[in-house]
Amino acid sequence: MITDVPGVLVGHHQRVEPGWATGTTVVLVPDGATGAVDQRGGAPGTRETNLLEPENLVRRVNAVCLSGGSAYGLAAADGVMRWLGERDLGYRVGVKPHEVVPIVPAAVIFDLPRSEWGNRPDASFGYAACAAAGGGPVAEGTVGAGAGAKVGSLKGGVGSASEVVDGFTVGALAVVNAAGEAVRLATGEPYAADHGDFGVSWPGRPGEVPAARTDLNTTIGVVAVDADLSKAECRRLAVGAQDGLARAVRPAHTMFDGDTVFALATGARELPADQGPFGTATRAAALDTLCSAAARVFARAMVRGVLAAEGVPGLPAYRNVWPEAFKP
Repeated sequence: MITDVPGVLVGHHQRVEPGWATGTTVVLVPDGATGAVDQRGGAPGTRETNLLEPENLVRRVNAVCLSGGSAYGLAAADGVMRWLGERDLGYRVGVKPHEVVPIVPAAVIFDLPRSEWGNRPDASFGYAACAAAGGGPVAEGTVGAGAGAKVGSLKGGVGSASEVVDGFTVGALAVVNAAGEAVRLATGEPYAADHGDFGVSWPGRPGEVPAARTDLNTTIGVVAVDADLSKAECRRLAVGAQDGLARAVRPAHTMFDGDTVFALATGARELPADQGPFGTATRAAALDTLCSAAARVFARAMVRGVLAAEGVPGLPAYRNVWPEAFKP
């Protein structure tokens, strides 16, 4: 999972009850990490993304806030900032320990139809998600920002995955809420089924799903690595993760999606680079390997999010439509 990257913590807070199906997920890096973002699609909902452009001043971020609630849900990041500020974590702007400005980029999904109007995440959701954050296994499915997620005709959710490549750990967390489908409805096989062993048997039969759909969606997430990357290199990692998103849903990056992937590099290990005229090429090749891994783990995280999701009234999950996939 993304928490396999040392120094990366994840916390969820959600309300799934009558009138509510929404929540917030926070990816915390208490020691800071180089941050970047890649945003595609025509309907983004974001905060502090311009700060992450390679030409801008601040390099390190303290957390990424992912939330439901559409643009209203960006308020959850206020709670994340308060939690971090209480612990003197942030960009130092004074000589005293508490004189900091926490750097918390954020993105939201459109999940408003899952809750009664007015029921959406606020600052308390972000604060509670931070308080729940840990470095162990990440809860997946209908939790956190995935509580009200929808992917095509099915319930979406949160998924996470990781792999080790050339000694580096690359991890991803995805909130799967795409306008496109993540599953071939004629067979029950996810489009990115070839990206891992998910411990299920693909059904090979059509599934009965609701005809009603909404074209107001967005997949958001984070990819992290324990490498020391510049902001520009970190951006390439986010670009690679977006390729994984495009493998997992069809169509991807539409005018009705605001697909946004953040990248975090904790800086624990240097990329290899030779001396002499080919040193830069050697470093670029090492980065390219990490970007390829980012695409794989993000696609795998998306499949895991779909498989782990649990249905809510009016919106079945994969496990409701193809329950035989989970039988031994």
